[in-house]
Amino acid sequence: MRSFIFMKKHLVILSGAGVSAESGINTFRDSGGLWEDHDIMEVASPEGFAQNPELVLDFYNQRRKQLLTVAPNAAHQLIAELEAHFNVTVITQNVDNLHEKAGSTRVIHLHGELLKVRSTANPDEIMDWQTDLTLGQKDQNGHQLRPHIVWFGEEVPELPFAADMVSKADFVIVIGTSLQVYPAAGLMHFADPSVPVFYIDPNPAQISGLTNPLQIIPEIASKGMKMVYEKLMNMA
Repeated sequence: MRSFIFMKKHLVILSGAGVSAESGINTFRDSGGLWEDHDIMEVASPEGFAQNPELVLDFYNQRRKQLLTVAPNAAHQLIAELEAHFNVTVITQNVDNLHEKAGSTRVIHLHGELLKVRSTANPDEIMDWQTDLTLGQKDQNGHQLRPHIVWFGEEVPELPFAADMVSKADFVIVIGTSLQVYPAAGLMHFADPSVPVFYIDPNPAQISGLTNPLQIIPEIASKGMKMVYEKLMNMA
């Protein structure tokens, strides 16, 4: 099992789609349950892939192309800059690489990565991928490749490690998430009850069962992150 030794205070950031929205990446789904005009289950489930693999591959090809045209925004940059003062672990629901492009060095992708693909037969056979993925492109053993995305109904392999990181946090920031997608939405509850939690979102969700000191900042990611950054500078 992976482990880290923390010499500075440990800051865990739980990020969602709202962090990348200011970079021009659409949030995962709108109020109608659609993602880029597609029903979620058509493009983000094993059943959807089995029924229409070409549609699914094309969908992620378009997302991949879009990702290659955008850049990190101020929220990503501020999160990366916190590494000068804290041991920072970013646990993200996002499948983009904008945290890494901004300079964050420890990023856990709960739901996979858009710029990677994997074998349909061996989930541990993962490779970097920046071009289109088409039907017929296979691994070395002849199995079709698929997006390295955790679809609905699939296990979240990084979840135990992420929960362990939250349990070791001195501070937690929850940013840009509606707290509607589980199990990721429940990760903050693994923090020690004494740990301060900052929740940044322009439309913050109700949080139940959390006894930690909680500060809600109802702002977009970049503005809210700047406010929390200034608070944290007094706590490093």
